[in-house]
Amino acid sequence: MFPRALNGVSAVVALGAGAILAVGAFLGLYVRPTSDDWCALWKARDMGVLGITADFYNTQNGRVTNAFLTGVVYFDDMRGAKLMPAFLVVGFGLVLFFLARAALRALGLPRPGAVSLVVAVALFEALLFFAGTRAYQTLLWAPTTISHTLPSLIGLTAVLGAVVGARSGRPWARRAAVVMAALTGLALGMLSEPFTMVAGIFAVAAGLVCLPRFGRTKDWYVTTWCTAACLGLGTGLVILYTSPGARWRRAQNTTQKPLTAEELGEILHDWSRIWQTVADQWAYLGAFAVGALLGLGLASAGPSRDHDGSAGRRVPWFLALLPVPLIALASLGVTYGLRSGYGPSGWTYARTWISFLVPLLLVLCAYGAWAGYRLGRLLLTPGRPAAPGRSAARAVTLVAVGALALGSTIALVRPVYVLNKTTVHRSIAWDNQNAGIRADVAEGATEATYRPMNIGWLAEPFFTSSYERDWAAQCAARYYQVDRLRRP
Repeated sequence: MFPRALNGVSAVVALGAGAILAVGAFLGLYVRPTSDDWCALWKARDMGVLGITADFYNTQNGRVTNAFLTGVVYFDDMRGAKLMPAFLVVGFGLVLFFLARAALRALGLPRPGAVSLVVAVALFEALLFFAGTRAYQTLLWAPTTISHTLPSLIGLTAVLGAVVGARSGRPWARRAAVVMAALTGLALGMLSEPFTMVAGIFAVAAGLVCLPRFGRTKDWYVTTWCTAACLGLGTGLVILYTSPGARWRRAQNTTQKPLTAEELGEILHDWSRIWQTVADQWAYLGAFAVGALLGLGLASAGPSRDHDGSAGRRVPWFLALLPVPLIALASLGVTYGLRSGYGPSGWTYARTWISFLVPLLLVLCAYGAWAGYRLGRLLLTPGRPAAPGRSAARAVTLVAVGALALGSTIALVRPVYVLNKTTVHRSIAWDNQNAGIRADVAEGATEATYRPMNIGWLAEPFFTSSYERDWAAQCAARYYQVDRLRRP
């Protein structure tokens, strides 16, 4: 009876989260240019992929991989940007599904049912994309997805490659995984500074923990893989940091201050405000709840491989708690980078938080799975003497965990509805305006009238009173191949 009820609750949550993800992926078709899109569009059209890559390196920010991917995404106008949300939803889903299976197998836990894994992955993705304060930027706006969402997907894919290499048992497969770790790290180092910092911290910690002398592993494979990844990340970051574009960008920041005690206090204050904002989004607790559902499903699937009622292979408590300080340190590093790059308001750039929100949600899921499995083994283990109230305890546990998971899913419905409404309405208005501008340009107009259509807290033409400083308007003018934009 309990497994059937558990599957029913999981299926409801999976359907809800899946519907939300489907809407997000479909909304990509209604994405229209705004903010950095304007510059990327005309540069990809006029310079080509290699030209925009050289431009980023020499005059913008030095992010070579970022520029290359930008050129690829915008090579055919907005088609790539429209497909990016669906690619991210499918990509994250597949990688997380196989990583979860690999992690459970490594811990000696029973293989869960497909429904249990699907619900965990679906709600994880829904929370990642829609539970924050910048849902449009996180999933639908290509400049952010390239810089901050895609790096996490690439990093998780690299980890999955390391797992495949380890399980193959073939030396050439392991060597290939190490080489790919170095190359992937190099690309990521030139893609996103926040992710490079977060990934580097976790890679260093994993490499040290898995040193053979500590007895957690029998060989040097994990440490070698982590070392290769760190070398790649560091090399890429050095190339980025020393580029002419990065030097130019640093020169524009006149608000950067030396790291004094006062400035450190401000950084810590910004850091606390970031975490207060994250904590205010209670829907993130759904990650713990869906992990608990997965754990209950594992417990009801049968005994672990150790056949002793324990949670498979035991993980020392200090290793189980290690991700918490690592996430805190990583988020503090991101906060410092934001303040250095954008000044006192840098902490509000929530699109960069995804670099540490991914490991945060993964850890919440893992802790929930551990709690659900331990509680499930206590309440569900066959052969134990019947205890008064055990059936009631099972029912209460399932109701509590299911209600939290379902409540988190429901909490995402309104932001997705608002996102859907604003994105679709803007696309219709933008298409009408774009058709008028194209018609005027075809008749020989050298100026175009543009009405700003703001969305997702992003800049639009005329966001500043000075046209000379209005980069969005100038890029939009070059996109339409006119001399200047004017207000309606």
